[in-house]
Amino acid sequence: MTAAIEVTDLVKRYRQAETNAVDGVSFAVPDGSFFALLGPNGAGKTTIISILTTTLSPTAGQVRVAGHDVVAESAAVRRCVGIIFQNPSLDLNLTAEENVRLHAVLYGLYPFRPAWRLMPRAYRERVGELAEMLGIQDELFRPLRSFSGGMRRKLEIVRSLVHRPAVLFLDEPTSGLDPASRRDLWQYLRQMRLEAGTTVCLTTHYLDEAEGADAVTIINKGRVAMAGTPAEVKAALVDEHLEVDAADRDALRAELAALGLPADGPPPFRLPVCTEEVHEVLRRIQTPLSVVRTHDPSLEDAYLALIGGDE
Repeated sequence: MTAAIEVTDLVKRYRQAETNAVDGVSFAVPDGSFFALLGPNGAGKTTIISILTTTLSPTAGQVRVAGHDVVAESAAVRRCVGIIFQNPSLDLNLTAEENVRLHAVLYGLYPFRPAWRLMPRAYRERVGELAEMLGIQDELFRPLRSFSGGMRRKLEIVRSLVHRPAVLFLDEPTSGLDPASRRDLWQYLRQMRLEAGTTVCLTTHYLDEAEGADAVTIINKGRVAMAGTPAEVKAALVDEHLEVDAADRDALRAELAALGLPADGPPPFRLPVCTEEVHEVLRRIQTPLSVVRTHDPSLEDAYLALIGGDE
């Protein structure tokens, strides 16, 4: 399978800095996949994304996006990608639709026309479809200065998708969105990946958004701290467990010890038991239980176990 993104031994050192902001990072993202780049603030994520989107030059290493070198073929890279940046980059002196139209013209999708009604039908249908998906179809012709922060975020999403990019970079894409808009956006992105084979590269602090990724790479202090599928990362860092408690805790503690199950620490007692073993363990416990709770680790649990106090 060909790679939509190839990063090999990437290094970035800012002028007068004592250490590298990005220090020998390598990863590859297959075409059409969903990739998540995670890490605490200051870990190097934004620097990496800036290099991938040609807004920053690498100090060393090789980076290719959609088959193009980000240094030697930066213009070709920009034509292939869509970007939703964490910080807004809209022109407040234009209407919402004028912001989108300017973007489409700069990307070479359509020749410039001075009014919405003069733009090709394909453009009007595409913008209308995206605006409706995000619930801003009635605000398209309003001045951007009148938009709330959340509405501006939605417009940035429309603008980034209008040219159907081969690779879509999402830097905290749902920041400022209400839960319904957040859900609708992810539903649309899933549909877009299935229909168009778009590669999605996500950075986010909402780690539940990365649970569905095909692969994640966790960056810390400029280096790759861990990489793999979400399931592989979780299995390497955190364990499934069973929590039990009883009114007669002394009896339960003694019984668990007799069964060879560790019962240290305060109740409820946490037992390192995988899902397949839960029924058998509960069958062997005779003390009446007041609490029975299984814990299936999340990607956030694994992330916090790895990063800890570095967050």
